[in-house]
Amino acid sequence: MTTSPSSRRPRSARGKPWRRLLAAVIGTGALAIGSLFGIAGQAQAATQLPCDIYGSAGTSCVAAYSSVRALYTSYNGPLYQVQRASDSATYDVGVLSAGGYANAAGQDSFCSGTTCTITTIYDQSPQHNDLTIEPAGVQGPANVGAIANALPVTVAGHAAYGIYLPPDTGYRRAGTTGIAVNGQPESMYEVASGTNVNNGCCSDFGNVETQEHDTGASHMDALNLALLNAPGSAGHGPWVEADLENGVFEGGTAVDTANTGNSSPFVTALLKNNGQNTMALKGGNSQTGSLSTYYSGNLPSGYSPMHQEGSIVLGTGGDNSNRGTQTFYEGVMTAGYSTDAADNAVQSNIVAQGYSAVSTGGGPGSEMVGPGGKCVDVAGNDTGGDLAVVQLYDCQNLAADQHWSGSAYGNGTLGTLGRCLDIDGNGTANGTHVELYDCNGAGGQQWIQQANGSWKNPQSGRCLDDPSGNTANQTALQLYDCNGNAAQVFRVAVPIIGPGGQCVDVAGDDLNQNGQQVQLYNCLTIASFNPAAQDQQWTLAANGTIQTLGRCLDIDGNGTANGTHVELYTCNGVGGQQWVPQANGSLLNPQSGRCLDDPSGNTANNTALQLYDCNGNAAQVFSFN
Repeated sequence: MTTSPSSRRPRSARGKPWRRLLAAVIGTGALAIGSLFGIAGQAQAATQLPCDIYGSAGTSCVAAYSSVRALYTSYNGPLYQVQRASDSATYDVGVLSAGGYANAAGQDSFCSGTTCTITTIYDQSPQHNDLTIEPAGVQGPANVGAIANALPVTVAGHAAYGIYLPPDTGYRRAGTTGIAVNGQPESMYEVASGTNVNNGCCSDFGNVETQEHDTGASHMDALNLALLNAPGSAGHGPWVEADLENGVFEGGTAVDTANTGNSSPFVTALLKNNGQNTMALKGGNSQTGSLSTYYSGNLPSGYSPMHQEGSIVLGTGGDNSNRGTQTFYEGVMTAGYSTDAADNAVQSNIVAQGYSAVSTGGGPGSEMVGPGGKCVDVAGNDTGGDLAVVQLYDCQNLAADQHWSGSAYGNGTLGTLGRCLDIDGNGTANGTHVELYDCNGAGGQQWIQQANGSWKNPQSGRCLDDPSGNTANQTALQLYDCNGNAAQVFRVAVPIIGPGGQCVDVAGDDLNQNGQQVQLYNCLTIASFNPAAQDQQWTLAANGTIQTLGRCLDIDGNGTANGTHVELYTCNGVGGQQWVPQANGSLLNPQSGRCLDDPSGNTANNTALQLYDCNGNAAQVFSFN
């Protein structure tokens, strides 16, 4: 930070009253949310709904999906089907009245005491292009259904549920009617979340291949809201993009700096493609305001004309690449290139619904757990901008602003919501508060984990601290002399930076299996590579182990000799899984008395790490973050 403390605006002691309700909502049903609002919740059918609007403009909906409301004033059928884990029985969740909102209370009653998953998402259009759980494809295993009550939401005062689509969760319709093929024009929009995103490929909504494999450029025409293409892009993301197969585009090119992204909790994302030579990308805040046109112009080179195949996907890519994540509330596909007037009218209707939620789902990174088992959190519900207070709060699994990524925005940083953990005014004194701020390379944004689990800021020589060990919600964190107390212990998965700035990595592509070689590799973070490598995120655990993918950094055969390779293995308590960070940056294995070592200081990708006599050389320096 470079702004002086005296020029900073006063902090707001914003709390998270909605988050206090999350456990109760999930446990007793989302119906409780609606009672918190003084909104009568009149049926929305009195005005035109999205598919009425598009139909009147000559671009009828040929696929219309929502878990929260009807998208036609006349629609009075089911929105989606859930299945109970306890007995495999199914229940269609419909609307309360024609043109109305989801019957969340019916789902709550049916699913009481057990877990329900969404097995079918019904098409409200006359085409009946219903979506079911997607099978295995070339790039991913068979998907699972979304947990039906994961994301409580309120729409026009009515309780409902969004569809939470983490990796390996997706839906597809291979045989469709009415969907554009072979260069026919089409348009599509979705209401999604700008906080539940990552840079894995590819959580799409739209037109894909008939089979779950890549058939070439221009065979897809789908919306993607993600952190793909982050290097060189404008803003923090995520970006409304077009996945056209073998390329995801912010405009006429993969990176288009006119597309500045949208991180609102609710995002309206829109793609139009005339199938021959033109496309447009638009986006806006689903809670307020109008749409912005990010791009309107020629199709990318090599994509004119299009060769769509007419299948529909939600939550994965066309070849079932299913490492992306998103949240879905509603979305449609139309026949024809929609008018700007119709798009604007649809956005106005969306804003009028008053979307509101505790959380819109997850996001990249992992929880940073501090004193009392509380999580490091940003004041406000996943909306944290510059100067937002960083505090302790009850851990919420799907709170995006409790998910922190190490070294994603520069080595030594801790980031969430596209911004960095920052010391107020770039200060160094005891008691200086910490906050969220644009990542700017300042010394007040550097954090290195210590052997005792504390996080030291090198510029000040002081540590991240919970004042007096207070574990009450909204306790603002601060900078304080490092003292080794429990009030300074925070556990989070971050990269281990080794020789040459390379990251400690597991051989293979996030392969969670015993015996995988542990090696050096280019650091693959959410801001530098698609997708970020989960097997480069390591947690220094309280029991002295170093873990990733739920397994431990292990010495092959529990060996102690020089040159013994290290690997990933099930955590089992043996001495070959104990590691103690040293003051000189090395990692000591007490059982052998030797250190983690990069043979001959080789920094090439795939260099296998080993055990070797501790010598203080640069080849043995490994920094957490």
